[in-house]
Amino acid sequence: MDIDFIITWVDMNDPKWQADFMKYSGNKDNTKNGVSEARFRDYGFLKYWFRGVEKFAPWVRKIHFVTSGQKPEWLDENNPKIHLVNHKDYIPEEFLPTYNSVVIERYLHKIPDLAEHFVYFNDDFYITSTIGTERFFKNGLPCDIATFLYNPSWSQWYKRIKNNLKIINRHFDKKEVMNRFHDKWFHKSYGSRARWNYILKPYSKFITLRTPHNAQPYLKTTFEEVWAVAGKELTETSANRFRALTDYTPELFRTWQICRGNFEPYNTYRDTKMFPLMIRPKQAVKAIYEQSYSLVCLNDNVHIRNYAQVMENIRNAFEHILPEKSSFEH
Repeated sequence: MDIDFIITWVDMNDPKWQADFMKYSGNKDNTKNGVSEARFRDYGFLKYWFRGVEKFAPWVRKIHFVTSGQKPEWLDENNPKIHLVNHKDYIPEEFLPTYNSVVIERYLHKIPDLAEHFVYFNDDFYITSTIGTERFFKNGLPCDIATFLYNPSWSQWYKRIKNNLKIINRHFDKKEVMNRFHDKWFHKSYGSRARWNYILKPYSKFITLRTPHNAQPYLKTTFEEVWAVAGKELTETSANRFRALTDYTPELFRTWQICRGNFEPYNTYRDTKMFPLMIRPKQAVKAIYEQSYSLVCLNDNVHIRNYAQVMENIRNAFEHILPEKSSFEH
């Protein structure tokens, strides 16, 4: 099967982007609604993302590189595997410009020439060792972990997830779904991460699913199905240029995919790790050097101490495992 990758990226140093951002946010130092430096800043590690794909996942059919019209100087857009995608190529014009990642993500299925099977990457997810197609898709279905996770109701993230769950609970009967796909919900590979599945089995409503910080495999038809039933809600909230409590997040599409049984059980935590750089920079560097995981997420934060040194250490680790230029670089 053809498998595509999608990666979203922004160049914060682009003067036009900065001017538009200030114009719409009204305050460049605003940290509310996800308007913070850490959300958008770029470490200059993007070339290692491309090197990792070429070295460790050469089977990918096409990489859809999604930006607001930006391109790193070093990127060779003539590479046959590269498809430069501008937000205006697939997001309705009335919602642009947008600085809200959930809006950028909900229209992904509209990207021209996108394969039915695709994997969505944020630009802080990196492939750091050899990875096969079966890590993302098996029997034509996305590999995923279907386990519940209790979330405190005060978290901003959870308030948005609750919006998703209203749609999910409207269209799916939890007991029926868990019975029909019992072996997928209680797969032995999940281990202790499935404990809430057992505790909540009698409960009639879906709650939050555990969401690994992970490159997420999807079926394009999943997006089309969700849009068919929730197009009104998704269209209305596409007007949110910045993060808002009324948002629907990409977990809506992932949860729908799982509820439909369109996944193969896979404990993604086995070979994927998220490192919050504020508290675990040394562990992140070690994991890259040692190629301990197939995928790592380097989670930025404005409060990282010794930021320049941390980034230098990470760069050195990437250079150690990916020293050669890829065919995506001039």
